[in-house]
Amino acid sequence: MNLKNTLIPLLSVILVLGISMSLHAKGKPFHKKPIKVLMVGGGSSHDFDTWYKGADVATLEKDGLAEVTYTDDPSTILQYLGDMDVLFLANNQPIADEATRQAIFAFAEAGKGLILAHPAIWYNWNDWPEYNKTIVSGGSRGHNAYGNFNVDLTEKHPVTKGMPKNFSLDDELYYFKVDTDGPGIEILANASDEKTEPFPSIFIVKNPKARIVGIALGHDAASHELDAYKTLIRNAVKWVSK
Repeated sequence: MNLKNTLIPLLSVILVLGISMSLHAKGKPFHKKPIKVLMVGGGSSHDFDTWYKGADVATLEKDGLAEVTYTDDPSTILQYLGDMDVLFLANNQPIADEATRQAIFAFAEAGKGLILAHPAIWYNWNDWPEYNKTIVSGGSRGHNAYGNFNVDLTEKHPVTKGMPKNFSLDDELYYFKVDTDGPGIEILANASDEKTEPFPSIFIVKNPKARIVGIALGHDAASHELDAYKTLIRNAVKWVSK
């Protein structure tokens, strides 16, 4: 055996591995598959196409973070859900089909990730109380008139990483209240103004299996075009998909 002929290929392999590890260490990670997100919108009182289908999908798909499927037709949820890493609920229209409702609960039971955006943390469905009790652990039945309020982070967490500790915006200040019969929440940020007591604005639902993030912000452009909000929803998708 020629030792020289054996060593040269071996050294070449070592050199290539060394370069790859060096690039990885310098912040050039190996390619990762995009996180598969199903975003459900539609309903009343919001411009779903502009701010969820348009702005939020673009925010999440930037730099290949996520691959988002958007639907405003609840009857299509079942056909998409099985392939998804994250369910992003941003709707306040009915999800009346019992099989679809059970599939959402099964998705959480399987340990998948859910994001409950602004419209989806309302008490929308009198005939589906289990949703607010188990998935949201509460909800909102009212809010201030649209206007300016403050958002104050309460603790450090991967979901709020890179966000300013305090910021203000124009939005609807939701009166989110915890259902004491639900799993409970961990508050990551409160919203308040001079006349209104603090209410949870960003929170984690303490579901025993799924990772669930609730986001009360999101009525219109003042939220969806805000850098803090963009950072928030990207962080949330990353965290719940783990």
